[in-house]
Amino acid sequence: MNILPKRSIQTYITEDFLLSNEFSKKLYHGYAKNQPIIDYHNHLSPEQISNNKIFDNITEIWLKGDHYKWRAMRTLGIDEHFITGDSNDWEKFEKWSYTVPYTLRNPLYHWTQLELQRYFDIHELLDQNNAMEIYKITNEKVVSDDFSSQSLLSKMNVEVVCTTDDPIDSLEHHRNFRNSGTSLKMFPAFRPDRSYTINSPNEYRIYLNKLGEASGINIQNYDDLLLALQNRVNFFHENGGRLSDHGLENLYHFKSSLFDKHKIFKSVMDGKIPSDKEVAFFKFKTLQELCKMYHAKGWTQQFHLGALRNNNSRMFSKLGADTGFDSIGDFSQASALSGFLNELDKTDQLTKTVIYNLNPSDNEVMATMTGNFNDGSVKGKIQFGSGWWFLDQKNGMEAQMNTLSNMGLISCFVGMLTDSRSFLSFPRHEYFRRILCDLFGKDMQNGELPHDEKWIGKIIQDICYNNAKAFFQFPNK
Repeated sequence: MNILPKRSIQTYITEDFLLSNEFSKKLYHGYAKNQPIIDYHNHLSPEQISNNKIFDNITEIWLKGDHYKWRAMRTLGIDEHFITGDSNDWEKFEKWSYTVPYTLRNPLYHWTQLELQRYFDIHELLDQNNAMEIYKITNEKVVSDDFSSQSLLSKMNVEVVCTTDDPIDSLEHHRNFRNSGTSLKMFPAFRPDRSYTINSPNEYRIYLNKLGEASGINIQNYDDLLLALQNRVNFFHENGGRLSDHGLENLYHFKSSLFDKHKIFKSVMDGKIPSDKEVAFFKFKTLQELCKMYHAKGWTQQFHLGALRNNNSRMFSKLGADTGFDSIGDFSQASALSGFLNELDKTDQLTKTVIYNLNPSDNEVMATMTGNFNDGSVKGKIQFGSGWWFLDQKNGMEAQMNTLSNMGLISCFVGMLTDSRSFLSFPRHEYFRRILCDLFGKDMQNGELPHDEKWIGKIIQDICYNNAKAFFQFPNK
């Protein structure tokens, strides 16, 4: 391992970071910076939020579960022992500190400095030489009440967090938190992916047993499955849920009933492995039924499309899912997406929808597709979602917002989310807001937009906060 030259460099992240002109600066500091955060999609632990967890050290809160960082460390040649292995927390932090200077031009470089500065008031660039000093400073703070999970959210002016929850979840932590008296609001989001993933009959039957227990319904046939899912949708709604979420390679559409969903269900329950076509048909039919349930409740449905997951079978067998071995997929999206949404719209059962693509080549497809199903009933009813996963970096965000601006109305955009498992990820909203303000500021400077600071400032505030607040209509408590 190369030893970096000793240096003590103050961060380049000043108050005008990413703001290239005076218009950008006025928009950010005057209109965007102090807006509350509605983080409508993340993977934070409801238990940790409800129990106001205090973390053991900086490694636990910053590195554990963060596969963005893990991928970078592996690329640099760091052994898995120091990433997800059984090395101690200091050793893992040291290896990450060594990695940081090599992440130049990766968003991790920006995020790392933002997080150290915003949460810990550390303005020195992290590297192997100052790792021990920063490890000690951050650990002294992390174990205090001021760095509990709720305090960390409060520091970032977070108003709402929506976790991602399986239909079988008891939501006990959401219910306990609702009675805690804090001003922060936490709501569940319904993620029913396992309810229609029938590829492995044994695993599917095990899951249905759990779903049956949670819903109080003995699931023996397809109608029972839908009844159980409706039961859980009702339960989530009673506990503040107003969102669903689905992680799919692509959506599905069949013009005719090539198969019988009841027969497919029975066959899977009998242990027969379904064909790829049967799997797709079953997902299509079940998702359609779920979407009708969401519409009846006035929910918003989210579709995260385009991830090619678990590419490395050797590491998947060793570490499991969500460990840093996923990538962008090149699935065909337009035709099935159109058919899927149209089937729901035919009967006026298409609810508010946010569609996220992982492949940037699909930007124009998604932006134009959303416009097909806006019907004037809700402002921005069908949303082209923010840059997601591999695209939640400067170029990806700019590309998404430019495409949305050119082919839709960015003024109706519901803005950014963290999609994160870390309580230290909320400066990503600041990152987004700076990039957003610079896009508008550059247009103002170039004479492509009027020098109407108040009106453009209002649009900025809407994108950062007001649109999401009006769109999702979360309950008061």
